[in-house]
Amino acid sequence: MCGLVALITAHREAARLAPAVERVLPWAQHRGPDETSVHRDADVVFGFDRLAVIDLAGSHQPLPYGPPDAPGRYTIVFNGELYNFPELRAELARRHGARFRTSGDAEVVVTAYAHWGPAAVQRLRGMFAFLIWDALERVLFGARDPFGIKPLYVAAGPAGTAFASEKKCLLQLAPALGPRARHLDVDARAVQDYLTFQYVPEPATMHTAIRRIPAGTWFTVRPGGAIRRTRYFSPRLAAHPVAEPAAVHARIAGALRDSVAVHMRADVPVGAFLSGGIDSTAIAALATQHNPRLLTFTAGFAHEGYSEVQQAAETAAAIGSEHIVRVVEPEELTAELPRIVWYLDDPVADPALVPLWFIAREARKHVTVVLSGEGADELFGGYAIYREPLALAPFSKLPHGVRGALGRLSATLPDGVRGKDLLRRGALPLEERYYGNARIFRDDQLAHVLRWYDPHRSHTTLTAPIYAESAGWDPVARMQHVDVLTWLRGDILVKADKMTMANSLELRVPFLDPAVFAAAAGLPTEQKLAGGTTKYALRCALRGIVPDAVLWRPKLGFPVPIRHWLRDEIYPWARDLVRASGADRVVDLAGVQDMLDAHRRGTVDHSRRIWALLVFLIWHGIFVEERIPSPTLATACAVSVARMPSPTIPLQRSP
Repeated sequence: MCGLVALITAHREAARLAPAVERVLPWAQHRGPDETSVHRDADVVFGFDRLAVIDLAGSHQPLPYGPPDAPGRYTIVFNGELYNFPELRAELARRHGARFRTSGDAEVVVTAYAHWGPAAVQRLRGMFAFLIWDALERVLFGARDPFGIKPLYVAAGPAGTAFASEKKCLLQLAPALGPRARHLDVDARAVQDYLTFQYVPEPATMHTAIRRIPAGTWFTVRPGGAIRRTRYFSPRLAAHPVAEPAAVHARIAGALRDSVAVHMRADVPVGAFLSGGIDSTAIAALATQHNPRLLTFTAGFAHEGYSEVQQAAETAAAIGSEHIVRVVEPEELTAELPRIVWYLDDPVADPALVPLWFIAREARKHVTVVLSGEGADELFGGYAIYREPLALAPFSKLPHGVRGALGRLSATLPDGVRGKDLLRRGALPLEERYYGNARIFRDDQLAHVLRWYDPHRSHTTLTAPIYAESAGWDPVARMQHVDVLTWLRGDILVKADKMTMANSLELRVPFLDPAVFAAAAGLPTEQKLAGGTTKYALRCALRGIVPDAVLWRPKLGFPVPIRHWLRDEIYPWARDLVRASGADRVVDLAGVQDMLDAHRRGTVDHSRRIWALLVFLIWHGIFVEERIPSPTLATACAVSVARMPSPTIPLQRSP
C-alpha cells in the first residue's frame, strides 16, 4: 500500500516541474513511510511513497519494465494489492515467455498491460489505483479497482495533468499547473451534496479544480491532451430465482473462504478488525485457519449501550484469536477530530470513522495489514432500510391522489412527530425516497441551513442515472445498486482507506472480491431478507464458520454515542466550534447553534445533522480559513516520524 503523485506535462516540461512533485510527496508519506522515489522523463514525473508489504527488499517504485529490445518502455506506480499476482505471473511466463526481476505484484501489473493492453485490468483481482507510462507511444494509462477501494485524485491546468493518492498533494501542486488549476474555490454543489449524503459523491471533491477518477474506470491521457475514460465495471445485482438454496450458500462460503486465503498473502504481519458482528467475525474466523495466532482489534466506548467490546471479546475467544481492545473517551474525540478531518481530505460525516481511527492506530503497533468486513452489507442485503419496500407496500396500492395527500399531510406535522417520516416516504416512489443509507438533511431542511442552497439540485440529480441502470430490478436490488455506486464508494471505503492509511496501516476487504461479488449477485429478496433478519443467504453460508452466538446477531458496526455526548460531554466544545467558525457565508451558524441547543434540551434528536455540520466547520477551518492548525509533518505520519523532512504542512490558501 502506498501513495503516488504523478504529473504528465503539456509541453515537455518534466525537468522544470519535477521539483514541485518532489516537494508534495511528504503529504502522502503516511501512506508509504518505508521509502520515497522519483522518476521522470521529458513528459512525465512519477513520485512514490512506499509501504512495503510484499517483496520487501525488491519491488521498488516507480518500477520500469519492457521487452528485451526496449527494457525501459513502461514505468508503473501502483497503489494497492494484487491478490492473484502469482497466478498471473505464472500465466504470463507460460504464454508469453515473460521474465520478472522482482517477486512482487506491481511488475505483474505492468507486464500484464504490456501483453494484454487495457483488457488486463479485468484480469486483476485486488484493490488498486495505478498509472503506467508508455515511453514509446507517449501515453499514460491508469485505472481504479472496480469498487473504488483505493483513491485517485486528478487536477489539470495549462502545464499538464496531475494525479495523486491524496488530495492534499494536489492542493499543494495546483499552483505549478497554471492559473486554472490554482482556482481552488469550494464547490457549492459539493457542499449541498455532502449535507444530503454525509459525503461528497465521486467524482466531485470539495474543490472545483480537483476531481476523482471514478471507481471501475480505466483511462488514457497524452501530453497536452484531455483524459479519455472507459468504465469497465458496472455491478449487476438483478435478482434471479434460486432453485437450490443450499448450493447457493455453499458457493458463497467457498468464494469467501478462497478470498480470505488470498487476502492473507503478505510478507508482513496480518491482523483483523473485529466488531462482534457477522461480517468481521466471518473474515477473522476464516483468517485464523491460516494463522491460528491471529491478532484481532476492536474499539468501543465507556457509554452504556455503545460498546461492542464485550461481544467482540467473546467472539475472539470463540474463534481463538488474540484480542486487543481500545476504549475511546469523549475528550479524545474532540482532541483528534481536526487531525482526522485533515486526513480525510474532504469531510465525511460518518461517526464510525472515529473508532476506526483509534483502532487503526492501535493495530499499527502490532501489524502492518488488517482484514475487515466492509462490503458485505451492500452485496448481501445487510441494512435494515432494505426492509422498507415491504413496510411501505400498502402505500403502493393507494391511488396516486391519496398518496399525494398523505405526503402533503406529513409536511404539516412538526419534526419529531411519530409517523411523519413514514407518511412522507410512503407517498414517494422509490426513486425519490431512497438515496442511500445516510439521509442527513432533506431538501426542505437544507434550505434553512445552507446559504448556497440550489432548489434545482436534489439527491435525484445524482441517483436518477443510477436508477436508470437498474430499471426492471426488484426494489431491494435497486437500493443495493444505489449503495454500491454511492454509499460504499463515498463513505464506507473512503473512511476505511483514509483512517488506516493515516496510520500507515493497510486495510484489505475480502468481501469486495470478484468471486464473492459473483456469488452475491442475483440473490432474490428472500435470500437477503428472511426470518426477520438481513443477509440471510450469507448467514446460512457461514454456518460452521462463525460461532452460533454471532450467526443471527443483528448488525452492530461501530456505534458512537454522539447523541448523548452532544447533550453533555462535548456540548461546550461544539458550541465553541460554531462560535469561532468563519463559515457563515456557507451555512447559517446561528441556525446551527439553535439546532445544537434544541438537541441539548432533548426536544428533538439533531445529532447526525449537527455532527455533519461540525465536521464541515472543522474542514472549512482547516482548508479554507486556515484557522484550525493542520498536523505537522512530524506528527502526520504516526509510524515513520524520523523521516519527516519539514516542521509544518502549509495548506494551499483559497483565493
